[in-house]
Amino acid sequence: MNIEPVAYFRAPLAGKFGLPRQSGVAPSLKGEVVLEPAFRGTEALRGLEGFDYLWLIWGFSLNGAGELHTTVRPPRLGGNARVGVFASRSPFRPNPMGLSCVKIAGISNGCITVLGADMADGTPIYDIKPYLPYADAHPDARGGFTDDAAWQPLQVELPESLRRALGEADSVALEEILSQDPRPAFHDDPDRVYAMEFGGRTVRFRVSGGKITVL
Repeated sequence: MNIEPVAYFRAPLAGKFGLPRQSGVAPSLKGEVVLEPAFRGTEALRGLEGFDYLWLIWGFSLNGAGELHTTVRPPRLGGNARVGVFASRSPFRPNPMGLSCVKIAGISNGCITVLGADMADGTPIYDIKPYLPYADAHPDARGGFTDDAAWQPLQVELPESLRRALGEADSVALEEILSQDPRPAFHDDPDRVYAMEFGGRTVRFRVSGGKITVL
């Protein structure tokens, strides 16, 4: 089966480092699903305005070719314990496909503005499906190892100068991203300076005592 992108994603995060590890954990992070010309001038989006959320099926385009692993080390388990690849959301999969649930913020001229995505700028999107609460929501479902591995968000300290430069909406989105701790799970060096790209800027920060300080 040959598949081609129906759209590409536009977002302030250009690389893998700093990307939210799941859709929805940075609910203010804005991005755009830009349809390819073959779909932009059609009625492919007719009726979508009646839904609040979407499923996006997309490709891990930033992953290089590598050896197939049947087990992975989820960050939620500290980056050391292994689980089967099909018991994880790891991007390193037999077929490099992602699945994200995002909130629709607007639809205009072949472009869907969404909130809460976990995709980098330029990500190819292979399909778009509406989220159906009656079929897709299972609030009482078990969450496997995530039920027992609590995730404590970090406190984020942004310089006022950066907050003014970004504006309120992007500042909130950046805080949400950083609060999820973008570092590899096994890193714990309070003197190390990390860097990530956000909205065309390089954001540098340190992590110590449950707090991220943006430098």
